[in-house]
Amino acid sequence: MSDFPPQPVQRRVDDSAADMGTLVDLGLAEEQPVPQYEGLFLEPDIPPVPEDAA
Repeated sequence: MSDFPPQPVQRRVDDSAADMGTLVDLGLAEEQPVPQYEGLFLEPDIPPVPEDAA
């Protein structure tokens, strides 16, 4: 049995309206939650470095 050479991937763009909004409207997908980043990152309380220390 011989090995077949790898086939290139063929991608097609069709004219369907299969975006997330349409899928949610049709009931085929659930709406994705919006991430909330407020309060997730804390800024450290570090004083600025004096100019003459560098």
